[in-house]
This record gives sequence, structure tokens and C-alpha cells, in this order.
Amino acid sequence: MRRRGSDFRRPVRRRVSNVFWLTLCGFTILLFIVLLSRENQKPTSRPTLIKRSYRHDRIVEGLNITEEMLSPNSVTRQLNDQISLAKAFLAIAKESNNLQFAWELSAQIRNSQILLSSVALRRNPLTISESESAIRDMALLLFQAQQLHYDSATMIMRLKVKIQGLEEQMNSINEKSSKYGQIAAEEVPKSLYCLGIRLSTEWYKNSNLQRKLKEKREAAIKLKDNNLYHFCIFSDNILATSVVVNSTALSSQNPDKVVFHLVTDEVNYAAMKAWFTMNSFKGVTVDVQKIEEFTWLNASYVPVLKQLQDSDTQNYYFSGNTGDSRTPIKFRNPKYLSMLNHLRFYIPEVFPALKKVVFLDDDVVVQKDLSGLFSIDLHGNVNGAVETCMETFHRYHKYLNYSHPLIREHFDPDACGWAFGMNMFDLVEWRKRNVTGIYHYWQEKNVDRTLWKLGTLPPGLLTFYGLTEPLIPTWHVLGLGYTNVDPQVIEKGAVLHFNGNLKPWLKIGMEKYKPLWERYVDYSHPLLQHCNVH
Repeated sequence: MRRRGSDFRRPVRRRVSNVFWLTLCGFTILLFIVLLSRENQKPTSRPTLIKRSYRHDRIVEGLNITEEMLSPNSVTRQLNDQISLAKAFLAIAKESNNLQFAWELSAQIRNSQILLSSVALRRNPLTISESESAIRDMALLLFQAQQLHYDSATMIMRLKVKIQGLEEQMNSINEKSSKYGQIAAEEVPKSLYCLGIRLSTEWYKNSNLQRKLKEKREAAIKLKDNNLYHFCIFSDNILATSVVVNSTALSSQNPDKVVFHLVTDEVNYAAMKAWFTMNSFKGVTVDVQKIEEFTWLNASYVPVLKQLQDSDTQNYYFSGNTGDSRTPIKFRNPKYLSMLNHLRFYIPEVFPALKKVVFLDDDVVVQKDLSGLFSIDLHGNVNGAVETCMETFHRYHKYLNYSHPLIREHFDPDACGWAFGMNMFDLVEWRKRNVTGIYHYWQEKNVDRTLWKLGTLPPGLLTFYGLTEPLIPTWHVLGLGYTNVDPQVIEKGAVLHFNGNLKPWLKIGMEKYKPLWERYVDYSHPLLQHCNVH
């Protein structure tokens, strides 16, 4: 085989080499174009980062308010302190009626505040040269305020004097309010006074009423029958007593088994007899007595009557003066010394033939059958009562003076109190334990009024201590004469008690609770209409 000449082979090698280099250059150009395109996609995010970094740098370089205020050499802080002090002096200047100086202080405070605002806006620290004039002018006014005795000590004294004056005004207003409220609570409305007069007149001139009463007394055997349900009320309020009897009769399942024993005074005796003789209450037996018939109630037996003969007691309750000060108006209430009020401690002697009796105040309304009370087991106790140591009521230490050793040694201050107004009394146990004697003991110990101040509840708490059986709260709902009571509690209550000054027969009574009492009053009765009872 013949070999080709070298001239024929060289051109082929050159073509191959040229193609290789062209391909390499094309690939390099393409790679450059790709990289360039990627770089062109990034510019959208760069300006934001650059701007944010620029803003951050500006903030860092600006004024740091916190550091500026904490610095001990800060003129901004000094100016703020001057403004605070100037505001205090401004108030005193206005109080002292120095209006010209008050205007100057107010103007300088405003100038200093404008200067601080401008510094805050430009975010640069306040310089000494800028603040020198404002600080100097404010310092001159503050010095002038001190020369006018507008310093802290003077301000404190002025405030103390003003507070004392306000307290005296408040005490005076509270005393007047208490006084007028007490007078309003104690007053006998003209309509009720008229009713008493009309009934007394009717009793003495109408022989038929006296004959009817004699006929009713033929059933006197009921008054001693312990198989019946006996209730007692001690009151001189005819209309209020009538509401208690009427509401009990209407709520009773067996009204013919209900017996009411009413005790009043000589003044209201004829009127009370006339009212309960001329009106019937669904077969309920009603007996009326007067307290003057109980000859055993005398000063030699009853400590309260004995104390009434003491001149100090008379000054305390009637003149309103004691050795050192005036008697609080709330203590000067005749009911606290009325024997009708204290007769509850002598129930076994008032009704010697009875074994059980329910005591009711004259400011209650009965809306459930109460016969269930007579089957409650008192577990050997004398008094069945609803405890009142829940939310709005109090324990023993609220009623008694625990600084006295007799009280401190014999009674637990956290013992649960209870309420008079609806009480189930076991008279057999009462006589056995000589409860009336316990009452006499504590009344004699309180002759100087150091154990308690007023009322029948404190001596009742002492007398029946350890002798009281708690009853279910629904038997006796309190507070309708002075506070708001849950409507659901009222609906479930057997006896609703208008304890407090806002009695439902008074104009000051709570309007929202009056209908609970008024629905048991027959306003169409001729005597009520004649006396304008409404």
C-alpha cells in the first residue's frame, strides 16, 4: 500500500483544531451571558436593604431619649424636673388666688415644653446654650414661689387643712342625713295616726264590736291548745300587724289552725281590738292583749325598767348627752327602750300554757305556709333562727365589745350571728334552762352600756348563745328595708323581713319592694280610704 504524502494530511489536522477552539469560545460566551442574566435579576432587593441599613444608621446616630434622661448631667432632665415642680406651685398659686403668678408659671411651663418638643423632633440632645435661658427663667420663678412660701412643707400643710375641712363637712352632712333619716323612720304617718283614732272611736261608740269580741272569746280554748300553730307579735302598729296576720292566713294551708297572740300598749289597745274584730282573716284566731295587764313587768323584776329610772340612762337616751359627748342619733330611738321590744325575752311568762310559739316582727310578710316550723327538731335548743353570718351580715364581734373581759372570756368573736324577726321558740326548754334569767344577768352587767350599745339583738346573742338551732335560710329572708336582695331569694323565701329604716308603709320605703307588702292591704276598706292610706 502506498502512503499518502504529507501535503495531503496537514490540511485535515488544521480543520479539527479550528473547530475545537470555536466550540470552546462559544461555550465561554454562553456561560458569561447566563451569569450576566442572573446578576440582572437581583437589583430589586438591593435598594431595600440599602435603605433599611441607612435608616438604622440614622437612628443609631440620633438622640437616645432614655440615656439622655438618665444622665446626671442632662439639661433635658433638669428642665423636666423644673416643669414638674412648677406644676405643683401652679396649683398652689391658683388655690391662693394669686392669678398673676399662676399665669407667669403657666407661660414658662409652656415655653419649656415647646423647647423639649423641638429637641425631640430633631433628635439631637439639648445643649446648654439652648436651654440656659429657659432654665434660668424657670429657676427665677421657682425661687419666687419659695419666697411666697410655696414650698413642699407649705403645700402639705395646706392640703392637710383642706382635707380636714372636707372631713368636717362630710361628718356634718352624714350626721344630718342620719338624723333626718332616723326622724323619718320613727315618725308615724298621718294616715296611720288617723286610722288609730278612727278605730278607737269606732270601738267605744259601737257596742256591736264589743259583743262580737265576747263571742270570739268563747273560742278561748284555742289560745291554749298546743295542737294548733301559735304565733305572737308585739307591736303598736295596727296596719303592719294586720299585714302579718293577713299574709300568714292567705299563705296557710290550714288557717283555722292558726292562732295569733297580739300584745300592744294602752294607747293602741282599743284600736287594735276594733280592727281585728271587724275584719276576718280566713278563720285565723286573733287575741289582743295590752302590756299594761302584765303586772309582773315592773322595775323590781325587769332590768330595763330599772335602768330607765337611772338619770344617766335618761340623759343618754332622751337628752342625747353623756358625760363626755353627745349620744349618736341612732341610739336615741324610743323602740330600744320600749317594753314591747323587750317583751320577746318574757314569752314563756306571757303565754304560760304554750309549749311552742313562732315569734314574728311587725315588719315581715309571710308568703309560704309556716306550719312546717312546728315539726322542726331543735335538738334540745331553745331558739330556731336563720344565721346571718353570710356575705352582708355579721358575726358576734360586730355586735359586742370584745375589749371587755366578760365578753372576751365567754363568747367566740367569730360565732355566727342570727336574726330576730322570725324565731321558733321551744318554751319547754326555755323554762327548763331559765333563759329569761340569763337575759337578766347580761342586762344588769350592761348597766353602763360597755358590753353593747343598743337594741335587743346583742343581748339576744348573749342570752341564746349555745341555745340556737340554725334554720334553712329560705325560712327568713332579710334586708328588704335597707339593701338590694336577689329576686330568686325573695321568691323562695317563706318570711320576708323589711328590717332597716326603709319600712314599706313609709314614704322613704324602697319602691321596688313595696308591692310585696301592699298586696296584703285592702285599700278599698272604708276606714283606709277615709284616712287616705295609700
